Amino acid sequence: MPEFLRLLPPEEARSKLLEHLNAPLSDFETVDVVHSLGRVAASDILAPHPLPEFPRSTVDGYAVRASDIFGAGDSLPAYLTLVGEVPMGDSPTIEIESGQCALIHTGGMLPEGADAVVMLEHTQQSQTKEIEVFKAVAEGENVIQIGEDVTQNSIVIPRGTVLRPAEIGGLMALGMTEVLVVRKVRLGLISTGDEIIDPTLKPRPGQVRDINSFSLEALAKKIGGLPFSYGLIRGRFESLKAAAERALRECDVIVITAGSSASTRDMTAEVIRQLGEPGVLVHGINTRPGKPTILGVCRGKAVIGLPGNPVSALINGYLFLGPVLEKLQNALPRPRPTVAARLTINLASQAGREDWWPVKLRLDRDANPSLYTAEPIFGKSNLIFTLAAADGLLCIPADATGLSAGEVVQVMLV
Repeated sequence: MPEFLRLLPPEEARSKLLEHLNAPLSDFETVDVVHSLGRVAASDILAPHPLPEFPRSTVDGYAVRASDIFGAGDSLPAYLTLVGEVPMGDSPTIEIESGQCALIHTGGMLPEGADAVVMLEHTQQSQTKEIEVFKAVAEGENVIQIGEDVTQNSIVIPRGTVLRPAEIGGLMALGMTEVLVVRKVRLGLISTGDEIIDPTLKPRPGQVRDINSFSLEALAKKIGGLPFSYGLIRGRFESLKAAAERALRECDVIVITAGSSASTRDMTAEVIRQLGEPGVLVHGINTRPGKPTILGVCRGKAVIGLPGNPVSALINGYLFLGPVLEKLQNALPRPRPTVAARLTINLASQAGREDWWPVKLRLDRDANPSLYTAEPIFGKSNLIFTLAAADGLLCIPADATGLSAGEVVQVMLV
């Protein structure tokens, strides 16, 4: 068994990888906003006009002058003359004068002269053209003012923002149907190992179907990358080097998953060393699973060697690929989605090593209906369904020797 270099903590290894990468991508493209979910804004986006562009009612009720109903209450209602109804989708033609009101619906444009809206449930119609008001309102109450959402020329979406449904809705509200985004990071995926075969084939004894190419391709898509497969490479150095050379020319990041044998992992490390400077930066991470992970940079591009065991490959893909894509796209850092949960059993760990456990989350309806329980899923790192059954990953930090049953922990959702 070959020796690893000094095992680095995951955070130190990640920082070492990121500091050697090329500058963020400078290739931008314009896409339709409806297809921009998960893309990264390439520049600050400014509001071309205020939003809203006219004062709007937030309720169904009557547009009024607030001073006309000052002090109104159940025992002393105010009486207003009804002068009309505000049309939806059009400018009102009426003007509210002292002692008058107009029926208005949610989203309707406030007519001239009105400065507030009294809710419908605080009124009643006493006569055909007369409204009783049982509650006073302040000036501006139940009204969205011009520019209250955004003002003209303000930055509504900063550069580096990962576009979510809210940003897409906001752009549409401003009439912006196209957006400039950073192009997707191209990830080259290579699987190695004499025992690996295509999933469409029936394995002979000693063979296993390829898992990593497809799980990592799905992960790449989930985190906003554009994956390209460079196929299955048998245990031949020159074949792996040729595939890696091609991927390095055509992609921004290369991911090589090694076979189960130590010799295959050594071959991956040697290929990375020969691809370009500085080569291998980290050979071994002080974590479980994923200790054999290799991190390298060749000609400014990340080349990551992941273990062949599917759980190890996918967990370390979460830990390292996401930050690489964020840096290359100059994306603003985002916290990973987590949930608090109460651990169901004791979990032991080795001090100085970061452990990641797949866990199943369940609502603890008897003890605390608002708190999940985290139930660890036990299984070796080559058993993919231990991860498929999980809702998230629980981290035991390196400075701990384990976690106790009943502790409230943070679970990273996957």
